[in-house]
Order: sequence, then structure tokens, then C-alpha cells
Amino acid sequence: MFVLFISGQEILVVLVLVLLFFGAKAIPEIARTLGKGVNEFRKASNDIKREFNQSTSELRKDVDDISKAVNDEIYHLKDDDNKTDKKDD
Repeated sequence: MFVLFISGQEILVVLVLVLLFFGAKAIPEIARTLGKGVNEFRKASNDIKREFNQSTSELRKDVDDISKAVNDEIYHLKDDDNKTDKKDD
């Protein structure tokens, strides 16, 4: 077993020390508390991701509008240039 540069024997020693230090009755409560903490962290990170995506979607819309306007202008300029070239012939 290889997790974060810790061998299986080291994990076993840590688990035995936790059992001796906290006792068998406290371990479920510690695990429950850690689970709640991880759940809250996950909720917070999802909220941050959602807020980021929402704010960037508005920015993306503005950039797309500007890009469309520039592309339309380029198209009209090319079209006008082609009409001018055909009149010169």
C-alpha cells in the first residue's frame, strides 16, 4: 500500500496510536466530525465554482457580443472592398 509516501506499516502504527490516544468510543465521533468538515468544505468549493462560472458566463457573453460585432464589421468591410474591386474591373 502506497499513499502519500506513507507505507502500510506506518499507517497501521498511526491507527494504533489514535486508538490508544482517543479510545474506541471517541473514534466514531472523530470520524463523524471529519466527515462533516469534508462535507462543508465540498459545499463551499462547489459554491465558489458555481459563483465563478456564473460571473465568467456574463463576461463570456460580453466578449462574444464584442467578437460578433467585430466579425460583422470585418465582413461588411470585405464585402464593400469586393464591390469596389468589381466596379474597377
